[in-house]
Amino acid sequence: MRRIPLHKLIDLKVDFAFKQLFGSERNKHITIVFLNAILARTGRDTIKEVTFLNEELGGQYDGDKQSRLDLLVKTQSGEHINIEMQLSNQDDMMKRTLYYWSRLFAKQLEKGKGYRTLLPTITINICNFTVFNDLAHYHTTYHLYEDAELKRLRPIDDVLEVHFIEMNKFLKAWHDKKLQPLDDILARWLLLLGMVDARKEKVYTEIYEELEELAMKDENLIDAFGTWEELSQTPETRFAYEMRLKAIIDDEARLSDAKDKGIEEGRHEERLQLAKNFLALHVELETIQQATGLSIDELEQLQRHM
Repeated sequence: MRRIPLHKLIDLKVDFAFKQLFGSERNKHITIVFLNAILARTGRDTIKEVTFLNEELGGQYDGDKQSRLDLLVKTQSGEHINIEMQLSNQDDMMKRTLYYWSRLFAKQLEKGKGYRTLLPTITINICNFTVFNDLAHYHTTYHLYEDAELKRLRPIDDVLEVHFIEMNKFLKAWHDKKLQPLDDILARWLLLLGMVDARKEKVYTEIYEELEELAMKDENLIDAFGTWEELSQTPETRFAYEMRLKAIIDDEARLSDAKDKGIEEGRHEERLQLAKNFLALHVELETIQQATGLSIDELEQLQRHM
């Protein structure tokens, strides 16, 4: 199956690479197989055809467009599906998901038409981090239910569906031999996504070896791997991929720095408040300095303003 060294393959969890593989007319049959593998869990009708949409859902706040390279499709029955590959955790996944689901759902309503014409909208989030610490399964789904009887809406009104796929939980389940990819189509495709980790500069050769065996019985997997290799070798695609990966890593670094700064500012505020309490009790400045780590100058300034 391999024609180039494994370390030359681009990481399909980078949204740009994911969209190049699953978002092209040439590979539409692969996209349909992948989507059916995900939606099989909720019993949706089999997708036979998709139309790729080029609508922009981002751009509502600074940096939003740069942070979103979603794949949007419309099925033969009119359902809209938004697939988002999320490499880094910004701690806003659920609200972010509902916001973009609502925008895509609302975009269907054309002037002069009634609400009854609105069709189901499905969001699929593939995350390279843990979203739900209290849930063990890597693939979770969400709909609207009545609280007391846990009963879903009637089909005509059952328009909200959200999927979360957590790659770290999936890979752990695979390593723990809790999966049977030979009988699980979705597991095969997730192995493909999980084989390369660009940020760790690592390729999981054991995953490749299993994929080789699986590909003997799955032509779509062979097609996907061949296209993956081509994308990895195309200079323009490779350059755009490297730039996208760098942007993601830079965003992560800025977010981490902001969190660290916020934590440190919070700790400083706590020390100031503790010092104020000591000063109110007329504790000596040297003792307060030892307890809080604040300088004598800071303590004297606090004292003057009390």
